[in-house]
Amino acid sequence: MWHKTIGSGPEKVVVLHGWFGDHRAYSGIFDHLDTAAFTYAFADIRGYGNSKNIAGEYTIGEAAGDMIALADTLGWSQFHAIGHSMTGKAVQKVAIDGGSRIKSVVALTPVPAISLPLDDEAFNFFASACDRDESALAIIGESTGKRLSKVWMTNLLRRARETSRPEAFRSYMRSFIRDDLSAGADQVKAPMLVVAGEYDGGVRADMLQAVIPTLFPHAVIEVIANTGHYPMDEVPLHLVTRMEAFMSAAR
Repeated sequence: MWHKTIGSGPEKVVVLHGWFGDHRAYSGIFDHLDTAAFTYAFADIRGYGNSKNIAGEYTIGEAAGDMIALADTLGWSQFHAIGHSMTGKAVQKVAIDGGSRIKSVVALTPVPAISLPLDDEAFNFFASACDRDESALAIIGESTGKRLSKVWMTNLLRRARETSRPEAFRSYMRSFIRDDLSAGADQVKAPMLVVAGEYDGGVRADMLQAVIPTLFPHAVIEVIANTGHYPMDEVPLHLVTRMEAFMSAAR
């Protein structure tokens, strides 16, 4: 995967973006990173951004494998894994597959590793967002508590349409909803921080608090105030401070 490297610190971190955007989804935190303590690799997953022309199955399991492969390419024998939303599900799979290589996991407003129990109507609504801007904007609005500006939401959607291959956007949607990647979750030892947003009406805090402990009993679940599904945009400085404190404690 293509990646943007920031920092030169000894602690290595691979970061994956979510459904609506590429690595630039994290641009709001770039200036706040501790570049002396950490080296970050912000990647574009297959079918997005600078990895747009990389063919693949466009599944969450594949993205997890690519994350580990990127660390291999970089020569990182151990690393921290960060993912947002659908790739929050991918980093749970990385924790399962990566074993002792994974120093810590930070899952931001993540889809749980299980198959989501959505009925056909709900699944079809998500599928319609692949083609219909009205549906996509409704999903974005619900996930941010219907409290952010229309300008921000339309810009987010525009960038998502521009950066992603339509077939990748649709396939990742099916994968993050339908695929069960939870086998082996009970063997994970890596410290895990799960961040929920106070106003996230999509990946709700109460859902994460109910599901995550059944998969990863040791995970720390924190609800961050004054944010919905996109804390890197909504509360960037607070997010960086908390993530880096957690990763530092796991050194």
